Amino acid sequence: MDRIGWLRAAVLGANDGIVSTTSLMVGVAAAHASTHSILLTGVAGLVAGAMAMAAGEYVSVHSQADTEKADLARETLELQIDPVAEFKELQGIYIARGVEPAVALQVARQLMHHDAIGAHAHDELGITQIVIARPVQAALASAGSFAIGAALPLVVAASVPSEALVIWMTITSMVFLALMGVLAAKVSSVKPLVSALRITFWGALAIAVTAGVGSLFGVVA
Repeated sequence: MDRIGWLRAAVLGANDGIVSTTSLMVGVAAAHASTHSILLTGVAGLVAGAMAMAAGEYVSVHSQADTEKADLARETLELQIDPVAEFKELQGIYIARGVEPAVALQVARQLMHHDAIGAHAHDELGITQIVIARPVQAALASAGSFAIGAALPLVVAASVPSEALVIWMTITSMVFLALMGVLAAKVSSVKPLVSALRITFWGALAIAVTAGVGSLFGVVA
């Protein structure tokens, strides 16, 4: 479960990197900028996007971590004040899940004896080692996956003739996005074709809109 969660986040980060960087570079190219300016824009977009992803993910996950700490502190205090009520609460949770009352009594007693706060954290609050918030890890994963995705259109732009740059970037980005869709489908257990078409459609729309804006301002300039 932990691996699947991080893989899904990595796929989404790479997808954002491909779409945003390609859209940015195609928009600048449509405004008749030089190849040097287009590449410089792509590099700036990669760095800025990766930093924004890292900062946003860190703040978001850190807020989750603060919430988890507050919940655990409150639960610890409740266990100290009224352990009997907390025992009955834990037993009630198991009964509500379909466990026989006598069995639920034994399970709650054993778990409270072994690790009371751990039992309440897992079964009452839903906090486990798998889902517990890790801000730094989340920030690095988001920044890294975004940078990898953003690097793909940059490599294409640096490798093709300037007169065919927009066409090549658009086509290859569609291919990259379709592959991301297939990978996302595999980790999410959905149909690969549907996922690929969905991601490719919205990516193409973003690129088209940005190219239109760049073309408009390029003509005005």
